[in-house]
Amino acid sequence: MINPRVAVIDSGVHLAHPHIGPVAGGAAFGPSGATYSDALGHGTAVMAAIQEKAPEAEYYALRVFHSALRTRVEYLLEALEWCVDNRIDIVNLSLGTANPDHAPRFKAFLQRADQVTIVAAAGSLPGSLAGVLAVDLDPQCDRNSYHYHAATGVFAASGHPRPIPGVPQQLNLQGISFAVANLTGFAARACQTHDHRGPSTIRQLLIEAAD
Repeated sequence: MINPRVAVIDSGVHLAHPHIGPVAGGAAFGPSGATYSDALGHGTAVMAAIQEKAPEAEYYALRVFHSALRTRVEYLLEALEWCVDNRIDIVNLSLGTANPDHAPRFKAFLQRADQVTIVAAAGSLPGSLAGVLAVDLDPQCDRNSYHYHAATGVFAASGHPRPIPGVPQQLNLQGISFAVANLTGFAARACQTHDHRGPSTIRQLLIEAAD
């Protein structure tokens, strides 16, 4: 059985961080000469939350955030195309946009990339589009579980990242970014024993295992 290939599109990764396991590679999209090394910390925390749940998956860090947690849609779409070209199974998008003008471009990408499972925040693009695993924040949810709301088709997970020893939970990073990351970890774990890993299969596996 081949382990799933997971791409984290974010601010890159700090490879020496103690919470980060093996990373197979990555790429940067944006300023010329940039690497996928994380200068902001967000992408590292996101990847750590995912790797904690599925350490045997094959991970790639795709950097679209550079000096701040904002980017251009062109960079994001380039990163998504990289995922198709490199046969990524699951894409973590702990980001999104409320600009409806970007919807056609995301829809066009999803039509071409129908075998890539994208996990993203509900209520924003591309998380609000059909075919994407949409995730909402549940402040009461334990980090080791998640829920599925059949009426809306949206998953819900904890918004807390992997704990930092000696740092109270309320002082650590938290929010929808980590609800998405935690669900991505469960998705990577769920598809480790399945050869077919299209979005509909992974969605069904997650639904069957939801609390």
